[in-house]
Amino acid sequence: MSRRLAQGGVDGTSDVAGRGWSPWRVVVGFGVVSLAADMVYEGARSVYGPLLASLGASAVAVGLVTGAGEAAALLLRLVSGPLADRTRRYWSLTILGYALTALCVPLLAVTPLLGGAGMAVAAALIVAERLGKAIRSPAKSALLADAAARVGLGRGLGVHKALDQVGAFAGPLLVAGVVALAAGALWPGLAALAVPGAVTMLLLVVVRARVAAPAAAEAPQGDAVPRPPARPAGRVSLPARFHWFAAAMALCTAGLVTFGLIGFHLVRAGVVATAAVPLLYAAAMGAGALAALVTGLVYDRAGPWVLVVLPALIAAVPVLTFGGGPLLAAAGVLVWGAAVGVQDSTVKALVADLVPAARRATAYGVFAAVQGAGALAGGAAAGGLYEHSAASLVVAVAVSQAAAATALVGILARIRTARRG
Repeated sequence: MSRRLAQGGVDGTSDVAGRGWSPWRVVVGFGVVSLAADMVYEGARSVYGPLLASLGASAVAVGLVTGAGEAAALLLRLVSGPLADRTRRYWSLTILGYALTALCVPLLAVTPLLGGAGMAVAAALIVAERLGKAIRSPAKSALLADAAARVGLGRGLGVHKALDQVGAFAGPLLVAGVVALAAGALWPGLAALAVPGAVTMLLLVVVRARVAAPAAAEAPQGDAVPRPPARPAGRVSLPARFHWFAAAMALCTAGLVTFGLIGFHLVRAGVVATAAVPLLYAAAMGAGALAALVTGLVYDRAGPWVLVVLPALIAAVPVLTFGGGPLLAAAGVLVWGAAVGVQDSTVKALVADLVPAARRATAYGVFAAVQGAGALAGGAAAGGLYEHSAASLVVAVAVSQAAAATALVGILARIRTARRG
């Protein structure tokens, strides 16, 4: 561990000898927190489409609300990321963000009881839950990357994502079980998510007591991509290749249809019953865990070229999901989950490798903001295109991912040239 970790951090965190965790234990500790938290918000996201539809939303409204939620989760990191690096209040921001999610999700259970106001309240709570993600993610990612860099960024983030996805698998199953017992009513399933929300906060307290703030100026060993020497956070610029990579990933995010719209389609078109939607989402989270582990291992061994698989996965989603019966739809949902797994793990490993350690939280914030712009544009466009025809949505996604793949190949070629130089 670094001297910073051995001596203690900021934000009121001490790491007294004998109390601090090894890097792998830190990775696993954050993974267990994410497991519980994912039960909460992924359990809720698995039924956003059917919930909003039951409140009177159209496909365009579902696309806008879920797209705006993803945009809030990403765009606002442009503020929370630099704030974390500037203030060093990594833990305060992490705890605040998790608390907001743990509160907003169970409150969605009351929206079917609010009559005409239910749709507006549900939209506000969905966006607020995503705001919690925006607040905590750059700070938490910086804490996690500091430990993961010492065991291999690809492996460390892949293991964390796999644990994260266990919760993302269990949450929808919990919701599905409760909804089935409630004869199809969604609100009891959402109310049940208050339990893992409370567990999340308790686990977070335990992890906070054992982990200090990141060693901002220390570069990890075995970087996949060369970086300039670390300097004080306020004087280090983010490299141009990072910005180009963020732009390419924004195209990927814009093309990745939200599960809210997928769930809306599956129920409206009669492809599956409402209670089956969270089960499909759980399966997608399992696929995401496997994709995160596999691509993370390949990343550490072969480098960032493994990311070229992402645009192909995203382009296949609407072809499968909107093009046939239950079997094709299930395959499309699994591919969607795999794409999400790669986005949330191996993509983040390259972000950490492209920037100085002192600027990681800022970089994650900027990266997420660029992705957020893609999510907002993509969510709104996907709803409108779907209402016009599923075929037009398929074509639009294919074109966007062809552009993303072309840009990504060019960026990775430049990175390889820089490494050889």
